[in-house]
Amino acid sequence: MVDVQGTVADGYEPVRDAFIRNFEERGDTGASLTVHRDGEPVVDLWGGTTGAGSAWDAGTAAIVRSATKGPAAAVLHILHQRGRLDLDAPVGTYWPEFKANGKDRVLVRHLLSHRAGLPVLDVPLTPAEAVDGVSGPAALAAQGLAWEPGTTHGYHAQTYGWLLAEVVRRATGRTIGRWFDEEVARPYGLDLWMGLPPEVEGAGRVAPVHDVPTPETPAGPGLRVRPKPSVTAAWSDPDSLTRRAFAVITPHPDENDPAYRAAELPSSAGVATARGLSRFYASLIGPLPGAPRLFTPATLTQARSEESAGPDRVLVVGTRFGLGFMLHGPSAPMLGPGSFGHPGRGGSLGFADPESRIAFGYVTGGLQQSVTSDPRAEALVRALATCL
Repeated sequence: MVDVQGTVADGYEPVRDAFIRNFEERGDTGASLTVHRDGEPVVDLWGGTTGAGSAWDAGTAAIVRSATKGPAAAVLHILHQRGRLDLDAPVGTYWPEFKANGKDRVLVRHLLSHRAGLPVLDVPLTPAEAVDGVSGPAALAAQGLAWEPGTTHGYHAQTYGWLLAEVVRRATGRTIGRWFDEEVARPYGLDLWMGLPPEVEGAGRVAPVHDVPTPETPAGPGLRVRPKPSVTAAWSDPDSLTRRAFAVITPHPDENDPAYRAAELPSSAGVATARGLSRFYASLIGPLPGAPRLFTPATLTQARSEESAGPDRVLVVGTRFGLGFMLHGPSAPMLGPGSFGHPGRGGSLGFADPESRIAFGYVTGGLQQSVTSDPRAEALVRALATCL
């Protein structure tokens, strides 16, 4: 039986039970979960072991993959809130080289809502090029469009990070990781990094990424859910937007390489603790003890208003996006219609639900074969919903 530690406030015991069942029934090996309500933690749990065999503790962090996209989007929203960035401006306003090949019509808002038409690169980057801070933006500046900007949407799995990072660098003179660290993470006490600092890497706090099998769905009455033929076909076709979007870095990088974790890849390489991820989302929807809320009410509305919905050109299934954040729906089940956040491929999830005043952060080092929703995170959200 896994040793689960931490605390839950009265009334949140079902969440602890679901967290334990994730280890017993859903394949978790090491993970942590934090839930804030009204800026205060009501669930703070951890258990299991890291991929290196040591005990998972309250300060263990892990790569959260695409859950990094939410914090990255917040940088642009805060810059807009401060009058430093116009989300309705053409990207070329800040990044003149980007205008090549008909991209003068791409708006900053299109980058955030996955409507830019740039989910793939004609020539994939090597892992070394992906982390050098130069090759990704240069490749996208030269890249042609996969569709007319703003007309449809498709998940920009990796290119999202280089696109947002270069806009931030051009608008502020700082890299996106440095800006987030100086303006958000440090002032708000977040263990959440886009570009892992050497001192954190050296402290051995980051759980190695490792694959764990996805448990079989128990046999029972009714039909077993199978992937749609269209989804299977898209993942099988090497020329599909789906396969190409997830192969923008080829071969697949070693996510346990310190150089990869140190790189500022805001699409996929953020590192966080559950406390850091939940506290980040809590700061967007309300004040924290000793710290004001990050988003004004107008910015909060802007971030979670639906921009893209329906069949996703890359993921094939239906998805919903606001400006940089996924919205509650079948592909990203959260607490309710007003929830916004982002899952990470393989397990992690961070989100906020302003209506219930809840913020949620789940981090795991054991990655399963999921792209958006993960059965472990889903179970925790369902249990949380019963407590509210």
